[in-house]
Amino acid sequence: MGLLGGGDILGNGIYYHWYKGEMSDFTFRYYGFEWVHPLPEPFLSIFYIVGFLLGLAVALGWRFRITAPLFALAFSYLFLLEKAHYLNHAYLFVWLSWLLALTPAWREFSLDVRREPSEWSPVAPAWSVYIFPLLMGLVYFWGGIAKINYDWLIEAMPLHMWLQRRADMPVLGALWAEKTTAYVMAWGGMLLDLSAGFLLLHKRLRWLALGLLLLFHATNHLIFNIGIFPYLSMVLTSLFFAPDWPKRVVEWLAQKSWASRSMSGQLQGWIRGWKSRVASAHAEARPQRFWQREARYARPLILALVALIAFHCYLPLRHWAFDSDVNWSEEGHRYSWRMMLRSKQGGGNYLLVDRATGAEEIVLPYEHLNPKQYRKMVTHPDMILQYAHHLRDTRAAAGQDVAVYGRFRVRLNGRSRQEFIDETVDLTKVEWQWFGRKDWVLREGE
Repeated sequence: MGLLGGGDILGNGIYYHWYKGEMSDFTFRYYGFEWVHPLPEPFLSIFYIVGFLLGLAVALGWRFRITAPLFALAFSYLFLLEKAHYLNHAYLFVWLSWLLALTPAWREFSLDVRREPSEWSPVAPAWSVYIFPLLMGLVYFWGGIAKINYDWLIEAMPLHMWLQRRADMPVLGALWAEKTTAYVMAWGGMLLDLSAGFLLLHKRLRWLALGLLLLFHATNHLIFNIGIFPYLSMVLTSLFFAPDWPKRVVEWLAQKSWASRSMSGQLQGWIRGWKSRVASAHAEARPQRFWQREARYARPLILALVALIAFHCYLPLRHWAFDSDVNWSEEGHRYSWRMMLRSKQGGGNYLLVDRATGAEEIVLPYEHLNPKQYRKMVTHPDMILQYAHHLRDTRAAAGQDVAVYGRFRVRLNGRSRQEFIDETVDLTKVEWQWFGRKDWVLREGE
């Protein structure tokens, strides 16, 4: 996970910062984390490089107790830096990185153990083994629940739209263009998500589930640009198997006759050398003392983990408490594993009215935001409100008191564009509310 996360940090720097240059003067920050700001150059570029190196250090188990929390902090900072870049897998990775920092993941095969064999331990607390597949099981299950809706199952939308865009793909293009393909993938994806976690718990059926999930994630990677999520999903899915499976795979490769003689010898020599390094009386006694010392933290830790699981069971359900369609209003969309469920496009502008003179001015946000920020903002009410407040505050700093009205139209799942924001509401007077339907956000077709 450290290597994937470090690669994601560096990839964001290479693609968005250095290649695309998509760093505008304004950033959409998460409510409650408005204090998170981009570092000035050259420190932001240095951050991307250091974040990658921290991920590499975590993967190798080098100074794990220091580098793992620092890596979690770095990835959290990257996540909080720009709301327009929100991805479900990035949110999941924030939780995973902090949980990983709490585990004794360095205590078997790591540079820390190579440096200090007394740190070696053949055992780990049960929670550190089960919490990661449990979280992945929740992602699969709630992702399946979210797919039980009219557009996805009855209309096969927006999946059919996305597949049609790949109709020019060699060999498979004609298959993607068929509406039947969209229905098969929509229903198959829903059923697989709902059953994956349960199938992976069964010792025999987990191989079937693994094969289906490999096909599922490979297809997603082929058709959609969804970053590291397919790779992360397979890493987490593999944790449903016995914890020592990587070591057994290495030993199996070393014993196979078809493996090259030099490779087999190197693997076997590496395994023997590692075992001899940690096979000492001191190393055998250390784990018992370590776990006796850590046992006093077991109860509060278990309570915290139960609260964490309850929290992740509540978030995907919270949109039912709102009198609105989550795919349209976005109320309850984030943090709920509603992945690749809707296609939304929009556009619009702001009307600024000077309260003193009545003079009107139209502000085109695409002239001041980068393309991704604009695409996300016009379909998300919270971001529309944030930018309206930004316009209010910048004009106030210049001595001008203005009213700001949003004029936006949005299209959901290929339907015609509809009014999205009530144009009669002065957004400078609206404060963000965490729960409940926003009256200034119109219903689809209203």
